[in-house]
Order: sequence, then C-alpha cells, then structure tokens
Amino acid sequence: MSIHFTDTDPTRRARASAGPLGLAALTALRAPSLFNTQPWRWDLHDDVADLRADLDRQLVATDPDSRLLIVSCGTALHHALVALAAAGHTVEVRRLPDPSQPTLLARLVLTGRRAPTPMDLRLVQAIAVRRSDRRPFTAIPVPGESVEALRDAAERHGAHLQFLRDEQVVELTVAGQHASDAEFTDPAYRAELGAWTHRPPHAADGVPADAAVATVPRRVVVRDFAPAGDAALPPGTGTDAGTRYGLLFTDTDAPADWLAAGEAMSAVLLAAVCAGLAASPMSDITEVPAVREDLRRRILAGLGWPVLALRFGTVERPGTVPRSPRRDPGQEPS
Repeated sequence: MSIHFTDTDPTRRARASAGPLGLAALTALRAPSLFNTQPWRWDLHDDVADLRADLDRQLVATDPDSRLLIVSCGTALHHALVALAAAGHTVEVRRLPDPSQPTLLARLVLTGRRAPTPMDLRLVQAIAVRRSDRRPFTAIPVPGESVEALRDAAERHGAHLQFLRDEQVVELTVAGQHASDAEFTDPAYRAELGAWTHRPPHAADGVPADAAVATVPRRVVVRDFAPAGDAALPPGTGTDAGTRYGLLFTDTDAPADWLAAGEAMSAVLLAAVCAGLAASPMSDITEVPAVREDLRRRILAGLGWPVLALRFGTVERPGTVPRSPRRDPGQEPS
C-alpha cells in the first residue's frame, strides 16, 4: 500500500488519515514516476511522515541500481511539501535520516503554521493539471524567461538543468537512439516494458495505451510505450521544432543526489505548468550506462552526473492528455 498508518488505535489512525500529512501523502500520489510505478510508501504516525522506497516496485532490468526509483520518490517528496505549504503548514525535512535504513528516504515533521504565498497556491494547483505530454511539440519557441525560471527551479532544489544548444541536441538525438536500440535488444527490458504497459485494471499503475503516443518522426526519439502499435493518443502535427531540451544533472552520484534530483524535477515540471508549457521526462536517455557516461563526457564535460533529460514546448491542444492511473492509497501490492 502507498500509505501505511503505524498506529493501531482506530481514532488515531483516522486522525492521521485526515490530517495534513495524510492529505499531503494523497497529493504525492500525483507525482510522476518511472513507468508510473509509484515506488514509494508513506508511514504516518502522529505529526510525522516517513517516506520509504518500495523496492518491490523496482524495475530491475531498467533501473538496476534504484537510481530512478529514488528520483521518483523525490518527486513524491516535493509534491507532498508543496501540498503542506499550500495548506499553511511548516515542516522539518530530514533526508536519509538513518543510515541503517537505506529505504527510509525522508522524515517529515510538522513544526507550525504560516500563511501560504500566492506561489504556494499556484504550485499545488499545478499538481492537479500536470501531465507527462509525450506528443511532439509545436514550432512555437519556449520563451527565454521560461527557460530561466525552469533552470532556477532546479537550482533551488540542489540540482542543475542545462538547456542544450542545437549541436548538443544532435548529441542527445544520437544518445537517445543508442539507448533505444540497446534496451529493445534486451529481452529483460522488453518483458519489463510489457509488464508495465499491460497492467490489470485493478493495479492502477503503469502506462496505459491511452497515454502512449504513436511513433512519428521527431528530433529526439521518445520512449515507445506501445511497441505493439496500440498507442491511443494522437500525436498531432507537431514536429518538436520549437522544443527545448534540458539535461538534469547533479554534482555527485549518490542516493542523496538522486533524491534531490527528484525534488528538482518535480519543481521544474510544476514551474513548466505555471509557465504554460507542456513537458515530459526522458529517463531512457540515462538508463544505459554507456550512453549515460557518453552524455556526461560530451555534454557535461565530466563536471556532473546526468539524471535524465526533460523536454519542454507547446502543444496544439492543451489539456487533452488523459490522467495516468494512480493507486488507491490503501491498495495492497499487486
């Protein structure tokens, strides 16, 4: 289950469920995650919430070191903090608080109240409407002020977002094709992709066909979530001509960095909503170690560790991407 109440007393459990941390954990269910695995669990008790990695939801073939699992948990953490700020709560966050419990990624402790800012309210509203839009974007350029806002959002959360020059987009194109070729020749990857794109209805996770986009020519390849040809989301007439690509990276490459990168990615994606932009993460770019190292060397000049790429732009018909399924908070593992 995604939310677990450690207290056995029914009254205290009900209070925790309806309390600010319980409501924040519900909001965190809207966070994006690799293959929409939602690989986290919240343990709630009194005025404390523990965020734990759910290793039962690890993609062993795609993410063998759990790097992207922890990134996904970081997005959930940031979503929860946004919800708490918008509800007027202050909170102390202890990241990786206990080395003896590596799956305990963060502990949230309520500390008081304050008036939410207009930006707090805008961000929590952005959570409700954000979607990962994998359709090709239009030729309309991304404004320079939006680029700066997205870059600043990443920096405020301990990561960096490098927007690519045209010649670097060529490097990203090559990297994306190499990653796609490597993964689709791996039977374990194909099996994992199939398992998470053909989920039973009760699972309420994974990437359904109505959120997958048919393969069309574009500047940088996007992961094909429907290799059998059953993608249901029309790609439109965009060609990604105005798309801006960014590489999210960290200074070092440890679990604390991956968690920070997840928080940064969440902040960037919500900032994109506030700027009127569509966006989607591209984690396949960094899932193949050799390709990730090549990006580190060629684009980052060895000065950082690529976490994933992000694409930003505008679409012909905003708001037409269906909401991906989300688990019931009390759902048992499927």
